[in-house]
Amino acid sequence: MTIPIIGPEADTRLDWFALTRALAAGHDLPRAEIGDTFLYRDPDTMLSRSAWIDGLGLLVKTATIFPGNKATGKPAIGGAVSLFSDTDGALAAMLDFALVTKWKTAGDSLLAATRLARPDSERVLIVGAGAVARSLHEAYSAAFPDARFAIWSRTAATARAFAAERGIDHAPDLEAAVRAADIVTCATMTTVPILRGDWLRPGQHVDLIGAYRPDMREADDVALRRADIFVDARATTLDHIGELRIPLAQGVIAPGDVIADHYDGDAMRRTSDDQITLFKNGGGAHLDLMTARYILDAVG
Repeated sequence: MTIPIIGPEADTRLDWFALTRALAAGHDLPRAEIGDTFLYRDPDTMLSRSAWIDGLGLLVKTATIFPGNKATGKPAIGGAVSLFSDTDGALAAMLDFALVTKWKTAGDSLLAATRLARPDSERVLIVGAGAVARSLHEAYSAAFPDARFAIWSRTAATARAFAAERGIDHAPDLEAAVRAADIVTCATMTTVPILRGDWLRPGQHVDLIGAYRPDMREADDVALRRADIFVDARATTLDHIGELRIPLAQGVIAPGDVIADHYDGDAMRRTSDDQITLFKNGGGAHLDLMTARYILDAVG
């Protein structure tokens, strides 16, 4: 039997709305069993994530994050994805790491935005100008086709180049850009919060993606206190990622302040136009599994 190997060429055959439907359907299945392993050699990280969803299958995804690679022109992130059959445990497919990561990461945030952002959102701010920013622009453009986009980065030249490439606005001042936005989506590598809660206003949706280590945060304590907090999965965010782990340990917020995750159905929704919603995208392996299964079905 030939094992399918799905590479980056599959990208053009995928659809953001079809993916969000697949993610929603995946959360209607039994809750995933998840196992994560983190290995560190500061500033480098190896992250191995595995998931098993009864009725969907099994997956192992290993990521290597070497920030210093950028200085030598090499990709900062590498890895591999293996998808296994739920029926007999056989290898069902090998998938391109970057392909799965792109669609999983932005698809997770897009599913949350369709439930938590105001549908009449007109201004979307992307914070960070790396690879994830490109997929976020694609994903949010699908759901908010009439929205005006802007991008901010600590490296202004990078943000200007991104803006020119994508035909969107460059935001030179982060505070002003946050205050003007209806949706703020952050994908940075910062360990010190750069998004200030004092800048937020009623009706906004905040999407936090970048933090993945216990020492990383993008939003400050004020933002967490002012917003209604949602996550993709409590099991992969509260105890693992600094965005919530640190303020929980310091008593800034309590576990009960996290209103819902994707498994909570109708609780994962905006309840008023003035509500500030904040979503932490933890990107657990169960989401990789749902995404990989969607990709295999879409191109198979």
